[in-house]
Amino acid sequence: MRNFDLAPLYRATVGFDQIADMMDRVLANDVGQPGYPPYNIEKTADDAYRISIAVAGFAASDLSVEVKEGQLVVSARKAGEDENKTYLHRGIATRAFERKFQLADYVRVTGATHADGMLHIDLVREVPEALKPRRIEIAKGDEASETDVVDAKAVN
Repeated sequence: MRNFDLAPLYRATVGFDQIADMMDRVLANDVGQPGYPPYNIEKTADDAYRISIAVAGFAASDLSVEVKEGQLVVSARKAGEDENKTYLHRGIATRAFERKFQLADYVRVTGATHADGMLHIDLVREVPEALKPRRIEIAKGDEASETDVVDAKAVN
């Protein structure tokens, strides 16, 4: 395993604490995130996304979707199994899981649906008006207002 010292990053940047913390979390995880359950992330519009997770064998009441500390946490715990069943082959995994997704700034969850063995979580990015880019008109030098021009005689 490699160790990276991110101290120079903290000394040389201001306001990028979230990025450095995320890098710390990623580099600290020795074990990669498991592949169960499989999922898709799709972009449905310019600022809209959908996470689809295959949750075959789970009822909606077995699933939990939470947002805490900038992370979307999806977990499932199967209610009591029917012990009277004898399986010849068991290919549908219904083991408990917890999957985390780091959300970017201004991304919020708008809803979740469970249908046909799939859990769909809809997200939207809502950037505040104050942070959206805006165009500033540039006035020509001879069109400057009289209040902006200081009379040279008044200064002397």
